[in-house]
Amino acid sequence: MKAASPRRRRWRTALAAMALLAGGGAVAVTASPASAATIDTSASYVLVNRTSGKALDLYNQATNDGARITQWSRNDQAQQQWQFVDSGGGFYRLRSKLSGKVLDVTGNSTADGAAVIQWTDNNAANQQFSVQDIDGYIQLINRNSGKAVEVQGASTADGANIVQYTDWNGANQQWQLVKLGTSTPGTGTFTNPVVWQDFADGDIIRVGDAYYWSASTMHYSPGAPILRSYDLVNWEYAGHSVPRLDFDSTAYDLSGGRAYVKGIWASAFNYRPSNSTYYWLGCTEFNRTYVYTASAVDGAWTKKARINSCYYDAGLLFDNDTPYVAYGNGTISVAQLSADLTSQVRAQTVYTTPSSIGTLEGARMYKRGNYYYIWLTRPANGQYVLRSTSPWGPYEQRQVLLDLPGPISGGGVPHQGGLVQTQNGDWWYMAFTDAFPGGRVPTLAPITWSNDWPVLTTVDGRWGATYPKPNISTSRTVQPMIGPDTFTSATLGHRWEWNHNPDTSRFSVGNGLRLSTATVTNDLYNARNTITHRIQGPASTATIELNYSSMANGDRAGLAMLRDSSAWIGVRKDNGVTRVSMTNGLTMNSSWATTGTGTEAAGATVTGGRIWLRVTADIRPGSGRTATFSYSTNGTTFTILGPAFTLNNAWQFFMGYRFGIFNYATSALGGTVIVTRFDLTAP
Repeated sequence: MKAASPRRRRWRTALAAMALLAGGGAVAVTASPASAATIDTSASYVLVNRTSGKALDLYNQATNDGARITQWSRNDQAQQQWQFVDSGGGFYRLRSKLSGKVLDVTGNSTADGAAVIQWTDNNAANQQFSVQDIDGYIQLINRNSGKAVEVQGASTADGANIVQYTDWNGANQQWQLVKLGTSTPGTGTFTNPVVWQDFADGDIIRVGDAYYWSASTMHYSPGAPILRSYDLVNWEYAGHSVPRLDFDSTAYDLSGGRAYVKGIWASAFNYRPSNSTYYWLGCTEFNRTYVYTASAVDGAWTKKARINSCYYDAGLLFDNDTPYVAYGNGTISVAQLSADLTSQVRAQTVYTTPSSIGTLEGARMYKRGNYYYIWLTRPANGQYVLRSTSPWGPYEQRQVLLDLPGPISGGGVPHQGGLVQTQNGDWWYMAFTDAFPGGRVPTLAPITWSNDWPVLTTVDGRWGATYPKPNISTSRTVQPMIGPDTFTSATLGHRWEWNHNPDTSRFSVGNGLRLSTATVTNDLYNARNTITHRIQGPASTATIELNYSSMANGDRAGLAMLRDSSAWIGVRKDNGVTRVSMTNGLTMNSSWATTGTGTEAAGATVTGGRIWLRVTADIRPGSGRTATFSYSTNGTTFTILGPAFTLNNAWQFFMGYRFGIFNYATSALGGTVIVTRFDLTAP
């Protein structure tokens, strides 16, 4: 660890402002960046660590002097609640709601690694902390030592120690302030889509007061991303159910083949209360199904089983702890799985879609009262529901929606997705809306029930662009889904996914994102270790700060608009000369084979080893949308390079455009670049 450089400290004010601007576009309920002027000394706060997502916690609910301060999974109980007591001069003591004692650096120590404990409040300098703003988070700087409160070793484990350390601007030294007891349930309205990023084929569940949305990712790794919300309107990245595409094919490693538009399609996600376990289940390549499990959404997911049957577009129900799966395309079946979900007990066809409807798929399975329901989509413009008093049928059918105008101008009909019941008993339907070139975006609407059939609430004959907010009372907040990442944490954040499985020996994080070339190729679509980020709609800008001083001859590194028709801005190094280049004409055919590796549309010689690359993308649904590319050598003044790139809005690739950061070799391995900062901003 090292002290923050003067340059890094100068960034802080700008970063805080940018985080405010970025967060406002994506998340309506966020913790306000704290400062001495904005802290409410009458309120209780939970402090959530930026690295781990866990809360500052009084270990084992101790009340004695000297008790450990740790981090723990957030529960908002008294041992995680802290009151700021004003000491004057911009300093505060943090008093535990449980014990009445305050945070204290043990023994008045000024050493790195000294423990933060609780002690009787005597208003001493080692109990006083200033509050520093950074990236929409705060740092706590001890008055006695001048050092920052951090999670030791950037740990993400429950029970990890809280210590002081030299202020090095680490994410494990940054805390989100969550003010408790300030929410008002069900007030105001929300606007669709609730998430304007590409999260399709979703399954939605509630566990306690948290809602989770699991989506498809096809060839991106890690796969099956999970979003989390506490109010159904504001969402954050929470994890991935499939840490690596371990699907018995090296094509997912871009080795001996490619897996574009294969991998994770619509899949099932659910929680089993009897063993406090989350389950993900998905069919790949139409012939095999994998089961993954975890005890926490953001914990370690492991592959539990491969079942040599395809549960296509599956929905998973635990009924009195018995696992059932509804699945199929046209012909809808139900399977009962073994208690451990590793094999099939029985299966049978329960419904055959009549030709007058067409195709039904995208199954979700629910139990409400005496009825079993199978929720089905008619892609991509209808939604139907089956109902029976037995999981095995016979089922009767009702239409929920067909050709219903959606809430996004130029977008499609909301469909697929799933149903969820709130703590108060209300029901909501989270679907997705086709919005290419950006992808398919989550869209929310209320459900009522009539004679035990679900009924969608519409507004003036269409899916509402706005609805009253769900009647959910919560003081919990979520992290913005846009904003900066300086890659200072020990692991990549959940916002990132690789194009196919990465070569883990060829990248690192902690001091920027270090990408060493992993493939010798002239084809970006064949290059390993291209890391991607979803684009925020309806328009957003991605900027990277790139250190290219260690590139090798023949290397290509930069920032792409990545899909089956792609373009990029980046640095080419040839014969010892570095050029910034805008390259377009990267294309695939309908079998996802490369048909064009791109040509340079514009370029300029650059020197100095550092460059800022920027892409601004308009992903409103429709044809003719464009992205523009620009660069800077000082991080302030940007020069547009090359023509605007017209985006492909065809749906067949399924995944929408993404920003992709890449570094590949055309001659030999050995070159490296470092991405010291990524920022995603929206107007």
